[in-house]
Amino acid sequence: MTSNPFFEPSTLPYQLPPFAEIREEHYVPAFERGMAEQLAEVAAITAADDAPSFTNTVVALERSGALLTRVANAFFNIASSDSSPGTDAIEAEMSPRLAAHRDAIYLDPALFARIEALYGRRDELGLDAEELRLLEQYHLRFVRAGAGLDADGQARLRALNTEIAAAATEFGQNNVAARNAAVLVLENAEELAGLAPAAVAAAAENARSLGREGAWALSLQNVSNQPVLRDLADREVRRRMMAASLGRGFGADGNDVLAVRIATLRAERAALLGYPDHATYAVEDQTARSAEAVEEMLGRLVSPAVANAEREATELTAAMRANSADDDGELRSWDWLYWSERVRAERFAVDAEALRPYFELERVLRDGVFFAAEQVYGVTFREREDLVGYHPEVRVFEVFDADGSALGLFLGDFFTRPSKHGGAWMNELVSQSRLLGTLPVVVNNLNVVKPAAGEPALLTWDNVRTLFHEFGHALHGLFSDVRYPFFAGTEVPRDFVEFPSQVNEMWMAQPDVLANYARHFETGEQMPAELVERMVAAERFGEGFRTVEYLGAALLDWAWHRVPGAEALAGADAEAFEEAALRKAGLAIEAIPPRYRTGYFAHIFSGGYAAGYYSYIWSEVLDADTVDWFTDGATSIREKGTVFRRELLSRGGSVDPLAAFESFRGRAPAIEPLLIRRGLVS
Repeated sequence: MTSNPFFEPSTLPYQLPPFAEIREEHYVPAFERGMAEQLAEVAAITAADDAPSFTNTVVALERSGALLTRVANAFFNIASSDSSPGTDAIEAEMSPRLAAHRDAIYLDPALFARIEALYGRRDELGLDAEELRLLEQYHLRFVRAGAGLDADGQARLRALNTEIAAAATEFGQNNVAARNAAVLVLENAEELAGLAPAAVAAAAENARSLGREGAWALSLQNVSNQPVLRDLADREVRRRMMAASLGRGFGADGNDVLAVRIATLRAERAALLGYPDHATYAVEDQTARSAEAVEEMLGRLVSPAVANAEREATELTAAMRANSADDDGELRSWDWLYWSERVRAERFAVDAEALRPYFELERVLRDGVFFAAEQVYGVTFREREDLVGYHPEVRVFEVFDADGSALGLFLGDFFTRPSKHGGAWMNELVSQSRLLGTLPVVVNNLNVVKPAAGEPALLTWDNVRTLFHEFGHALHGLFSDVRYPFFAGTEVPRDFVEFPSQVNEMWMAQPDVLANYARHFETGEQMPAELVERMVAAERFGEGFRTVEYLGAALLDWAWHRVPGAEALAGADAEAFEEAALRKAGLAIEAIPPRYRTGYFAHIFSGGYAAGYYSYIWSEVLDADTVDWFTDGATSIREKGTVFRRELLSRGGSVDPLAAFESFRGRAPAIEPLLIRRGLVS
């Protein structure tokens, strides 16, 4: 193929990929040429007669692989947000080939010899701080990739990496298929009792799209406790919804077997690289540094979280027994969200459905998320309807700094569809780099239920939180100001990457921000002040449930990756392993399933969070401490925003993350604000 939109840099603003020109048949040839070009560039580095220098080795590596980066960034965004049988096949083919390509670079003995020589003389090279960190990080990456293994060890490592990549891709594709297959189709309108009219209309539209005219279809989100359980009044329908949710990925779906396979391969790889288990390997280059540090932190939270949840269960059970005749007297997993919502509404006079009219997507986006970014950081946004996204629902915004200079592009893809993976995430289509002269192009993906034609998209409070959260990741990418692409944007340790996004959640409830976007979609009336007060007070209700649900997933992830050697998982049954892991952790609570069960735990079996799901609460320690700093009244929010952006958001991975935190906070992080926030101390 001689004509391919990936073969040359995009001529569109900010090098936005030319999606209008890209076809599925372009991806594989672009991947293949991209890999070949990068291997040729690496060969040129190792064949050079000149002695290794920072410029001819490390900087040359940073410049390599431009075509491969272009196609990979575009393709893997498509594969997760608008997949098709064609992209699924391409992903299944290319994932193991890309793993082998990575190994060809990081296991190249001549290339590692040059890196090793530079690393040994690093104090003599006259490097500035960012250059020195780049060299050190490259050396660490080569070592952790197995560059120090003998020939037999490297051969086995290559095979393991290829198998893991193929299995992870299969898990992700199975997960989408299983979620789509588990949709709950209802034939009787009475079964929808409790749902708001807009939700009923959306369910009818969903059924029509699935060829079930006259029915209603409730699709699943990629979590255990489906949000719709808060509203469904029919207990049997709730039970069926929960059964569909918890059963995904097991048995015929095959992800339970794949999970065991992936964990086994990772355990073998860790042992080959000299680590007792994958978790120890995974956290070595994270801010946690050691498995023991993670276990100490998680262990500190379990008992008080369970105690909170037990108190909540007692209250919900009493409410259920007093108000319902169709129960067996026991609070089940499918009852928890429903009765929690009833008790919350009674105690705080807050009805989740009554809040939706105040959270219309367009207003929340422009007058909430964008408004907060303008108030805190001075940035502004202009929609670019002349620029085309990868799907008709994708919107493109140009972002400008306070002085009017261009920062980059933000793409928003907000609605769920069968071709999109579950959850919410941020991707980078173009990374910022002063070396390469590029500005960032970032994408936020959400899974908001698309309303019926002509109806507004009304959000839940959780949807609002997700919108602010993911935009925090977007700001991390947009504010990047580094020389080397290695460090750009969110290229930071996994247990630090959630920190900026969690901080950005704070603005959703700040009075001036909330007052600006929380307006009734029909009347424009501002949400009443007393309702705001009740809503904020209700925020803390159910914290025990949320913490236990999260810890169940975090410690399940940890159990799968703390296994000492591949042989320990021989013949393992995923459901039995899961049950034993939760019991050992003190979290085997039938009424509170973990946020993700093994069969659909995409974060760890097909994403980048293996032995890293702990990072959400690890990052929340920093987040809670930072919120205290932002709101201490010492200086204005705008001044604080300038400092936070300069010292942390703009630095990417170019400085040690905890050093970046301490640079604006003035000290090491404290855990007490988190414990108070989650109700784990008085």
